[in-house]
Amino acid sequence: MTGLGAVFRPQVAPERLRAVARAADEAGLEELWLWEDCFREGGISTAAAALAWTERVRVGVGLLPVPLRNVAVTAMEAATLHRMFPGRALLGVGHGVQDWMGQVGARVESPVTLLREHLLALRALLGGERLTTEGRYVRLDDVALDWPPERAVEVLAGATGPRSLRLAGEAADGTVLTASTPPDGVRRARRLIDEGRAAAGRTEAHRVVVYLLAATGAGAAERLRAELVAEGDDTVPGLGVAGDAGAVAAAVERLAEAGADTVILQPTGDEPDPEGFVRFAAEQVRPLVAQA
Repeated sequence: MTGLGAVFRPQVAPERLRAVARAADEAGLEELWLWEDCFREGGISTAAAALAWTERVRVGVGLLPVPLRNVAVTAMEAATLHRMFPGRALLGVGHGVQDWMGQVGARVESPVTLLREHLLALRALLGGERLTTEGRYVRLDDVALDWPPERAVEVLAGATGPRSLRLAGEAADGTVLTASTPPDGVRRARRLIDEGRAAAGRTEAHRVVVYLLAATGAGAAERLRAELVAEGDDTVPGLGVAGDAGAVAAAVERLAEAGADTVILQPTGDEPDPEGFVRFAAEQVRPLVAQA
Protein backbone atom coordinates (compact mmCIF):
# COMPACT_ATOMS: atom_id res chain seq x y z
CA MET A 1 0.00 0.00 0.00
CA THR A 2 1.28 3.45 -0.89
CA GLY A 3 1.93 5.69 2.11
CA LEU A 4 0.11 9.01 2.16
CA GLY A 5 0.65 12.24 4.03
CA ALA A 6 0.41 16.02 3.79
CA VAL A 7 2.62 19.06 4.34
CA PHE A 8 2.16 21.86 6.84
CA ARG A 9 3.82 24.56 4.79
CA PRO A 10 5.90 27.21 6.56
CA GLN A 11 4.02 29.96 4.74
CA VAL A 12 1.38 29.26 7.42
CA ALA A 13 2.07 31.00 10.73
CA PRO A 14 3.60 28.64 13.32
CA GLU A 15 0.78 29.24 15.78
CA ARG A 16 -1.52 27.43 13.31
CA LEU A 17 0.47 24.20 13.60
CA ARG A 18 -1.28 22.92 16.70
CA ALA A 19 -4.73 22.93 15.08
CA VAL A 20 -3.43 21.38 11.86
CA ALA A 21 -1.46 18.66 13.66
CA ARG A 22 -4.45 17.74 15.81
CA ALA A 23 -6.73 17.67 12.77
CA ALA A 24 -4.28 15.34 11.03
CA ASP A 25 -4.08 13.07 14.07
CA GLU A 26 -7.84 12.92 14.57
CA ALA A 27 -8.50 12.28 10.88
CA GLY A 28 -6.08 9.36 10.79
CA LEU A 29 -3.47 10.92 8.50
CA GLU A 30 -0.36 8.74 8.36
CA GLU A 31 2.34 11.39 8.02
CA LEU A 32 2.49 15.17 8.53
CA TRP A 33 5.59 16.77 7.02
CA LEU A 34 7.22 20.08 7.95
CA TRP A 35 9.87 22.17 6.19
CA GLU A 36 12.84 24.09 7.55
CA ASP A 37 12.74 26.81 4.90
CA CYS A 38 14.79 29.96 5.44
CA PHE A 39 13.71 32.15 7.05
CA ARG A 40 10.41 30.82 8.25
CA GLU A 41 10.10 28.01 10.82
CA GLY A 42 12.60 25.71 12.50
CA GLY A 43 12.31 22.03 11.62
CA ILE A 44 13.17 20.41 14.94
CA SER A 45 11.19 22.87 17.06
CA THR A 46 8.03 22.45 14.98
CA ALA A 47 8.44 18.67 14.83
CA ALA A 48 8.81 18.41 18.61
CA ALA A 49 5.69 20.52 19.13
CA ALA A 50 3.64 18.59 16.59
CA LEU A 51 4.68 15.27 18.11
CA ALA A 52 3.82 16.46 21.61
CA TRP A 53 0.38 17.68 20.53
CA THR A 54 -0.55 14.39 18.83
CA GLU A 55 -0.76 10.69 19.64
CA ARG A 56 -0.25 8.68 16.47
CA VAL A 57 0.58 10.66 13.32
CA ARG A 58 4.18 10.38 12.16
CA VAL A 59 5.88 13.75 11.81
CA GLY A 60 8.56 14.31 9.22
CA VAL A 61 10.98 17.15 8.57
CA GLY A 62 11.98 17.42 4.96
CA LEU A 63 14.48 18.84 4.94
CA LEU A 64 17.09 19.99 7.46
CA PRO A 65 19.78 21.89 5.46
CA VAL A 66 23.12 20.44 6.49
CA PRO A 67 25.21 23.61 5.93
CA LEU A 68 23.29 25.18 8.84
CA ARG A 69 23.91 22.26 11.23
CA ASN A 70 26.83 20.62 12.96
CA VAL A 71 26.19 16.90 12.55
CA ALA A 72 26.55 16.26 16.29
CA VAL A 73 23.69 18.71 16.96
CA THR A 74 21.57 17.06 14.26
CA ALA A 75 22.24 13.67 15.83
CA MET A 76 21.44 14.84 19.37
CA GLU A 77 18.16 16.43 18.31
CA ALA A 78 17.15 13.48 16.14
CA ALA A 79 17.96 10.98 18.88
CA THR A 80 15.98 12.99 21.42
CA LEU A 81 12.88 12.98 19.19
CA HIS A 82 13.22 9.27 18.47
CA ARG A 83 13.50 8.39 22.16
CA MET A 84 10.63 10.64 23.25
CA PHE A 85 8.35 9.62 20.38
CA PRO A 86 9.46 6.14 19.26
CA GLY A 87 8.58 5.30 15.69
CA ARG A 88 6.93 8.64 14.98
CA ALA A 89 9.74 11.01 13.99
CA LEU A 90 10.99 11.15 10.40
CA LEU A 91 14.00 13.29 9.49
CA GLY A 92 15.50 14.16 6.15
CA VAL A 93 18.61 16.20 5.42
CA GLY A 94 19.70 17.96 2.26
CA HIS A 95 21.94 20.56 0.65
CA GLY A 96 19.65 23.48 1.41
CA VAL A 97 18.81 26.18 -1.11
CA GLN A 98 22.21 27.53 -2.07
CA ASP A 99 21.13 31.18 -2.26
CA TRP A 100 19.78 30.92 1.28
CA MET A 101 22.95 29.22 2.47
CA GLY A 102 24.90 32.11 0.98
CA GLN A 103 22.73 34.64 2.81
CA VAL A 104 23.73 33.19 6.18
CA GLY A 105 27.38 32.60 5.32
CA ALA A 106 27.03 28.81 5.23
CA ARG A 107 27.42 28.06 1.53
CA VAL A 108 30.13 25.48 0.85
CA GLU A 109 32.23 24.77 -2.22
CA SER A 110 31.07 21.14 -2.52
CA PRO A 111 27.51 20.55 -1.27
CA VAL A 112 27.65 16.89 -2.35
CA THR A 113 30.80 16.26 -0.30
CA LEU A 114 29.24 17.90 2.75
CA LEU A 115 26.03 15.90 2.41
CA ARG A 116 27.96 12.63 2.08
CA GLU A 117 30.06 13.34 5.15
CA HIS A 118 27.01 14.47 7.14
CA LEU A 119 24.94 11.42 6.18
CA LEU A 120 27.66 8.92 7.01
CA ALA A 121 28.40 10.56 10.37
CA LEU A 122 24.72 11.04 11.26
CA ARG A 123 23.80 7.42 10.58
CA ALA A 124 26.82 6.21 12.55
CA LEU A 125 26.01 8.39 15.57
CA LEU A 126 22.33 7.43 15.54
CA GLY A 127 23.43 3.81 15.32
CA GLY A 128 25.26 4.16 18.63
CA GLU A 129 28.79 4.32 17.24
CA ARG A 130 31.65 6.32 18.71
CA LEU A 131 33.09 8.33 15.87
CA THR A 132 36.34 10.06 15.01
CA THR A 133 36.53 11.49 11.52
CA GLU A 134 38.48 14.22 9.75
CA GLY A 135 36.58 15.07 6.59
CA ARG A 136 36.58 18.12 4.40
CA TYR A 137 33.64 19.57 6.34
CA VAL A 138 32.70 17.10 9.10
CA ARG A 139 35.28 16.72 11.86
CA LEU A 140 34.54 14.74 15.00
CA ASP A 141 36.89 13.62 17.76
CA ASP A 142 35.71 10.66 19.83
CA VAL A 143 32.03 11.63 19.65
CA ALA A 144 29.18 9.35 20.73
CA LEU A 145 25.62 10.00 21.85
CA ASP A 146 24.82 9.31 25.49
CA TRP A 147 21.19 8.69 24.48
CA PRO A 148 21.14 7.11 21.02
CA PRO A 149 17.81 5.82 19.68
CA GLU A 150 16.82 2.49 21.16
CA ARG A 151 16.08 1.02 17.73
CA ALA A 152 17.27 1.58 14.18
CA VAL A 153 16.01 4.79 12.63
CA GLU A 154 15.58 5.92 9.06
CA VAL A 155 17.68 8.83 7.77
CA LEU A 156 16.42 10.28 4.50
CA ALA A 157 18.18 12.59 2.07
CA GLY A 158 16.68 15.16 -0.24
CA ALA A 159 18.06 14.97 -3.74
CA THR A 160 17.41 16.23 -7.26
CA GLY A 161 20.53 15.98 -9.43
CA PRO A 162 22.20 12.74 -10.56
CA ARG A 163 25.13 12.95 -8.16
CA SER A 164 22.89 13.64 -5.18
CA LEU A 165 20.47 10.86 -6.12
CA ARG A 166 23.30 8.33 -6.38
CA LEU A 167 24.62 9.60 -3.05
CA ALA A 168 21.19 9.11 -1.46
CA GLY A 169 21.23 5.49 -2.57
CA GLU A 170 24.75 5.05 -1.26
CA ALA A 171 24.56 6.81 2.10
CA ALA A 172 20.90 7.35 3.13
CA ASP A 173 18.04 5.04 4.08
CA GLY A 174 15.53 6.81 1.87
CA THR A 175 15.14 9.73 -0.53
CA VAL A 176 12.83 12.74 -0.58
CA LEU A 177 11.89 14.12 -4.01
CA THR A 178 10.40 17.58 -4.54
CA ALA A 179 7.03 18.40 -6.03
CA SER A 180 8.91 19.31 -9.24
CA THR A 181 9.28 15.57 -9.91
CA PRO A 182 6.78 14.10 -12.40
CA PRO A 183 6.27 10.33 -12.71
CA ASP A 184 9.03 10.00 -15.32
CA GLY A 185 11.31 11.87 -12.93
CA VAL A 186 10.52 9.37 -10.19
CA ARG A 187 11.50 6.52 -12.50
CA ARG A 188 14.77 8.25 -13.35
CA ALA A 189 15.45 8.96 -9.68
CA ARG A 190 14.86 5.31 -8.78
CA ARG A 191 17.42 4.21 -11.37
CA LEU A 192 20.04 6.63 -10.07
CA ILE A 193 19.32 5.72 -6.43
CA ASP A 194 19.70 2.05 -7.30
CA GLU A 195 23.03 2.78 -8.97
CA GLY A 196 24.24 4.30 -5.73
CA ARG A 197 22.93 1.41 -3.69
CA ALA A 198 24.64 -1.11 -5.95
CA ALA A 199 27.94 0.75 -5.79
CA ALA A 200 27.79 0.70 -1.99
CA GLY A 201 26.64 -2.92 -1.82
CA ARG A 202 23.40 -1.99 -0.07
CA THR A 203 20.49 -4.40 -0.38
CA GLU A 204 18.04 -3.21 2.30
CA ALA A 205 14.84 -1.40 1.40
CA HIS A 206 15.15 2.24 0.36
CA ARG A 207 12.01 4.36 0.74
CA VAL A 208 11.25 7.04 -1.84
CA VAL A 209 9.05 9.91 -0.62
CA VAL A 210 7.61 12.24 -3.26
CA TYR A 211 5.80 15.53 -2.71
CA LEU A 212 2.73 16.10 -4.90
CA LEU A 213 1.48 19.66 -5.32
CA ALA A 214 -2.27 19.41 -4.88
CA ALA A 215 -5.23 21.79 -4.70
CA THR A 216 -8.88 21.13 -4.05
CA GLY A 217 -12.02 23.15 -3.48
CA ALA A 218 -12.88 26.58 -4.84
CA GLY A 219 -10.29 28.06 -7.19
CA ALA A 220 -8.14 24.92 -7.06
CA ALA A 221 -7.03 24.99 -10.71
CA GLU A 222 -6.14 28.67 -10.56
CA ARG A 223 -4.14 28.29 -7.34
CA LEU A 224 -2.26 25.29 -8.73
CA ARG A 225 -1.45 27.06 -11.98
CA ALA A 226 -0.23 30.18 -10.18
CA GLU A 227 2.14 28.16 -8.01
CA LEU A 228 3.53 26.18 -10.95
CA VAL A 229 4.17 29.43 -12.81
CA ALA A 230 5.83 30.98 -9.76
CA GLU A 231 8.13 27.96 -9.42
CA GLY A 232 8.93 27.87 -13.15
CA ASP A 233 7.34 24.42 -13.47
CA ASP A 234 4.31 25.31 -15.60
CA THR A 235 5.77 23.73 -18.75
CA VAL A 236 6.62 20.39 -17.10
CA PRO A 237 3.97 17.78 -18.00
CA GLY A 238 2.48 15.66 -15.24
CA LEU A 239 3.16 18.02 -12.35
CA GLY A 240 0.57 18.74 -9.70
CA VAL A 241 -3.13 18.01 -9.53
CA ALA A 242 -6.27 20.07 -8.96
CA GLY A 243 -9.68 18.59 -8.31
CA ASP A 244 -11.62 16.25 -6.08
CA ALA A 245 -10.41 13.23 -4.14
CA GLY A 246 -10.64 10.98 -7.18
CA ALA A 247 -8.39 13.22 -9.24
CA VAL A 248 -5.85 13.52 -6.43
CA ALA A 249 -5.87 9.75 -5.76
CA ALA A 250 -5.25 9.07 -9.45
CA ALA A 251 -2.22 11.40 -9.38
CA VAL A 252 -0.95 9.62 -6.28
CA GLU A 253 -1.26 6.28 -8.06
CA ARG A 254 0.72 7.55 -11.04
CA LEU A 255 3.60 8.44 -8.75
CA ALA A 256 3.31 5.11 -6.93
CA GLU A 257 3.43 3.21 -10.21
CA ALA A 258 6.57 5.15 -11.10
CA GLY A 259 8.31 4.03 -7.89
CA ALA A 260 7.14 6.25 -5.02
CA ASP A 261 6.65 4.42 -1.74
CA THR A 262 5.05 7.42 -0.02
CA VAL A 263 3.31 10.43 -1.55
CA ILE A 264 2.98 13.59 0.50
CA LEU A 265 0.30 16.01 -0.65
CA GLN A 266 1.71 19.53 -0.76
CA PRO A 267 -0.94 22.26 -0.62
CA THR A 268 -0.38 25.51 -2.45
CA GLY A 269 1.28 28.24 -0.43
CA ASP A 270 -2.01 30.11 -0.32
CA GLU A 271 -4.16 27.12 0.73
CA PRO A 272 -7.13 28.76 2.50
CA ASP A 273 -7.91 25.87 4.87
CA PRO A 274 -4.83 23.93 6.09
CA GLU A 275 -6.89 21.96 8.63
CA GLY A 276 -9.41 21.02 5.96
CA PHE A 277 -6.60 19.99 3.61
CA VAL A 278 -5.18 17.38 6.00
CA ARG A 279 -8.69 16.04 6.65
CA PHE A 280 -9.27 15.86 2.89
CA ALA A 281 -6.07 13.82 2.49
CA ALA A 282 -6.92 11.40 5.30
CA GLU A 283 -10.67 11.02 4.93
CA GLN A 284 -11.25 11.36 1.19
CA VAL A 285 -8.03 10.59 -0.70
CA ARG A 286 -6.65 7.81 1.52
CA PRO A 287 -9.61 5.40 1.03
CA LEU A 288 -9.33 5.71 -2.73
CA VAL A 289 -5.60 5.06 -2.74
CA ALA A 290 -6.01 2.15 -0.33
CA GLN A 291 -8.50 0.45 -2.64
CA ALA A 292 -6.22 0.62 -5.67
